[in-house]
Formats: sequence, C-alpha cells, structure tokens
Amino acid sequence: MTFNPRCGTARKTKAILEEEGYEVETIDYLGDDKLSRDALATWYERAGLTPRQGLRAKEAIAKELGLAEANDEEILDAMMEHPILIERPLVETHKGAILARPQDKVREII
Repeated sequence: MTFNPRCGTARKTKAILEEEGYEVETIDYLGDDKLSRDALATWYERAGLTPRQGLRAKEAIAKELGLAEANDEEILDAMMEHPILIERPLVETHKGAILARPQDKVREII
C-alpha cells in the first residue's frame, strides 16, 4: 500500500484493512521507501488505471510542469522526480489492485 502518514484517506484505508485482518505492508513513498518507475507503472496496470488517473493534478508542481498536456510516459517521469504527484493510497490484495479514494473503495478488493 502506498502510504503517506499525513494523509487521512491513507490512514483510514490502512485501518479498514487491519480491521479486516490484513497484515498491511506500507510504502512510505514520500520518505525512505522509493517506488521504481516500472513498479508504479505495473501497479497502475493491475489497477486498470493510467498514470494520468493516478496523478495528483491539483498539486502546484503538476501545474508548473504542464502535466495537463503531458502523456503517460512524461507523467510517470514526473512522478519519479516528484513523488508528491502520486495519488494515494494504491492498495493491492490477492483480489486485485485499486486506488482507494474514497477509502471505502478498498472494500472492493478485500
């Protein structure tokens, strides 16, 4: 699970998973845990998302970089350089992967 401890949605999603008995492995992608470009692209593919759908487009850096006009490859490159652009939480269980926004959406894969 991609995790930002300051994100309420990520914390609530983690709590739902734990309440359901899941052992949650978190990836603090803004901290010491870095996602590789290939891993992120694969995660989006498994979730049926494009990188654009996983983009935090309202972040100031997204606007500064002109990502509204960027293609998926350019968006992935920007996410690697500026991980704050990665929407969270991305969650994967044995039933699939999903962007859990809102947090109750995680119930679709548990």
